[in-house]
Amino acid sequence: MNKKGFIFDLDGVIVDTAKYHFLAWQRLAKSLDIDFTEEENEQLKGVSRVRSLEKILAWGNKTISEDKFTELMGKKNEEYLSYIAEMDSSEILPDVPRVLETLIEKKQPISLGSASKNARTILDSVDLKKHFDAIVDGNDVSKAKPDPEVFLIAAKLLNIEPENCVVFEDSVAGVEAANTANMVSIGIGSKAILGHAQYVFNDFTEISEDFLNTLINN
Repeated sequence: MNKKGFIFDLDGVIVDTAKYHFLAWQRLAKSLDIDFTEEENEQLKGVSRVRSLEKILAWGNKTISEDKFTELMGKKNEEYLSYIAEMDSSEILPDVPRVLETLIEKKQPISLGSASKNARTILDSVDLKKHFDAIVDGNDVSKAKPDPEVFLIAAKLLNIEPENCVVFEDSVAGVEAANTANMVSIGIGSKAILGHAQYVFNDFTEISEDFLNTLINN
């Protein structure tokens, strides 16, 4: 049996936590009398907390002290954590468990490769942690995607060469990181946005067992 390393991003691939970031930022913006729309929220996806707050302040034409800035960032994170603490397995995106279980049956090593510092908490909340042989999250890396560091660490932990790894990603930067690492990149989302991935699917319901077999045996 061939062994490949399968690496999954978390937000937007396994679960959709973007809505919780949106709710937390929206509440924060409201406390500063700033209107904050879902369109604007799109510009914050994959952006650091510091940069996100800078953008929101710019939209509202506000300036605040450095202390207040730090305090608000902490507040936003607490709020976000309170949302994800309430998550359960109903929030796993369609067919993710089927794909994970198929790979486990086929004895393929699986890792998480996520920028989220809360990845372990989220996997616990949705009861998927046991499916992963390795977890690499925002606490383990110093360089953000599109730097391939997160995926290279995951490959090393799985003891699989990078060119024998397959990455599932929903962001442009993540696909770029997988390509740079010389891994097979699979985009989950829109072809218009993730066209630089080797394969693109709208979601995991489109990923068949035959396709997984092809990835393993290639």
